[in-house]
Amino acid sequence: MTDNSGETLPAASLQELEDLLGYGFRDPSLLLQALTHRSFVNEHAEERTRNNESLEFLGDSVLGFIISSRIFRQYPELTEGELSKVKAYLASAANLVRLAEKIHLGDFIRLSWGEEKTGGRTKRAIMVDAYEAVVGALYLDGGVEAAADFVWGQMGEFLEGLDLRQLTCGDFKSALQERLHDLGRPEPVYRVVRELGPDHRKTFVVQVVILGDVVAESSGRTKKEAQQAAARLALETLRHSRPSAGDDPAAPPADDVRENGADSGVPTEKRGAGE
Repeated sequence: MTDNSGETLPAASLQELEDLLGYGFRDPSLLLQALTHRSFVNEHAEERTRNNESLEFLGDSVLGFIISSRIFRQYPELTEGELSKVKAYLASAANLVRLAEKIHLGDFIRLSWGEEKTGGRTKRAIMVDAYEAVVGALYLDGGVEAAADFVWGQMGEFLEGLDLRQLTCGDFKSALQERLHDLGRPEPVYRVVRELGPDHRKTFVVQVVILGDVVAESSGRTKKEAQQAAARLALETLRHSRPSAGDDPAAPPADDVRENGADSGVPTEKRGAGE
């Protein structure tokens, strides 16, 4: 699949990716650009190759429009704020990483030798950017219909498993703080441990620390999103762990924030050892 020499992707690889996308490009150069990371361009300046950042910018907007249009029609009863939460979930870095992995997108990205050696093909920010760039390329080559067919061919499963009540009403940070108060524990500390990607498209990795122990870790496009995702995992960890001697075993479970983890769409989530 990959071209280890870094010079270009062979035609067979482009055809293989097109099969995974379910779409044949009239202009294959658009797909090639969508797969070209800036590190490859910097290493091959003499080739005058364009990186995928402009296509990523376009694809982000196209993806937002496709999702907004669909959920607007599907959930007419939701308010603007509730629709925004649904859109944020569907277009989250967590879900886009899953979708990129589903089509093995990392195998096709053109990277510099150095980025290749440091695991660039599995870096979350690189995969998300490439996925959005591919959506942008699909839009330019086949219009909104081609892009929408691809997006909903992949993202439909997330929409089907959506828990609207939890997604639109859930405030996991507040729920976690209340749960810890019930257990007689101090407030949690949210710690940003990594910032991935370029300044205009950062992904933040956040840990939840309780009494000095890291009980959960997750990520998001903003610090707030990452904190909410990590708080949700911390709640699940507390729910499944046995109470310690200082805890109140009669404290009610946080039923209001119960969530099926398979539908959460949050990547690289780590729960505490107590689970």
